[in-house]
Parts: sequence; structure tokens; C-alpha cells
Amino acid sequence: MYNQSRYDRVRKLIRLVNQRRKRQAKQIDILCNDFIIAHRNLIKKAETLCFAANFYQSIIAAKNLEDVLDTAGALLKNEIKDAAVVFFLKQGGSFNKYCSANIDNDSRDEQSLESFITTETASSICRENYPCNLDEMMNMGLQIAPVLLGKLTAFAVPLLSSGSSIGFILIYRKSDKQISLEQIDMVNCISFGLARAIASCQTAYSKN
Repeated sequence: MYNQSRYDRVRKLIRLVNQRRKRQAKQIDILCNDFIIAHRNLIKKAETLCFAANFYQSIIAAKNLEDVLDTAGALLKNEIKDAAVVFFLKQGGSFNKYCSANIDNDSRDEQSLESFITTETASSICRENYPCNLDEMMNMGLQIAPVLLGKLTAFAVPLLSSGSSIGFILIYRKSDKQISLEQIDMVNCISFGLARAIASCQTAYSKN
């Protein structure tokens, strides 16, 4: 009887120890996961800051609007490989489209995504003032040839200067590897500074 009681106490003690170990292991896993997530977020923020610093340093030397857009387009294409980058800028009641210099415009006029964006659709995109994906743009009236839809990912990133829309950046790629939300977040991060640079060039041009 004595041995049985002692055995039961030992078993109970072992059970308690095992329960505490499991709780501690679970807490350690949670802490480790939180640390890993925090570390990844820190790396992403550092990468974004580095990209933004390099971006602004590059466009600050631009002498006119064409230089700003060429430089910005090249930097964005370098960040998002094999993507097309097209700037839609408001001009009165319509939009001027500008493809960066490293895009072959002549071979893309008939089947390029930007050729399907009407003034009405562009105006709807500007009114939203947030990055829109392809589905959202189609809900705004964008009609695309079905042949273009396969493997296509596209985003429109707003250009806001002093709280007003001056246009947007259209970024798209037809590939098995889709453009990621993280890449678009990075573009959105520099869009405000880019919009100010564009607006300054437009103002300077209008005074000449």
C-alpha cells in the first residue's frame, strides 16, 4: 500500500513536469516565431529604405520630366524584373502615357495592356487613390483581349502630390511568376516622392 501510494505520487510528479515542459516548449516556439517574423519585417523595411534612398538619389539629378520618368522606369524595371512600366499622367481632361526608354514601344502598341486603358478607366483608377490589381481595374471598366489574360498580373500605383492625383504607374508582367504584393508595396513607398518630382517638372515646364 505504501509503495503504491509512493508510486502514484511519483507518476503525478512526472506528469506535472512533462506538462510544464510542454508549456515551456510551446512558449519558446512562440517566442522564436515572433523573433523570426520581427527579423524578416526588419529586413524588409531595411530593403525598402535602401531602395527608396537609391531611387530618390537617382531621380534628384534628373533635369526634366522625361529624365525623371526614364530614370524611375529603369529603376522600377530593375526591381521588378521583366515587368512593363508605364506612367499615366493627367493632362487636362485626358492622360499622357509614357513608357520608359528601355521599353520597345513599336512592337507593343497593338497588344500592350496600356493600349486598352481608356480615359474613363484611367480616371476611375485615379479616383481610388490606392494600388489596384487587375481584377479591380477590370471592375472599373478595363476590357482586355482574352489572349492577354493568361498569366498576366498587373497593378496601378497612384501618384499623389499635395493630396491630389496626378496619375498612376501601371506595372504588369505576363509570366508564371506573378508580381508580388511586397514589390507593389515597395513601389507605393516611393510613389509620393516621385509624384512630387513629376509635379515640380510639370510646373517648371508650364512656366517656360
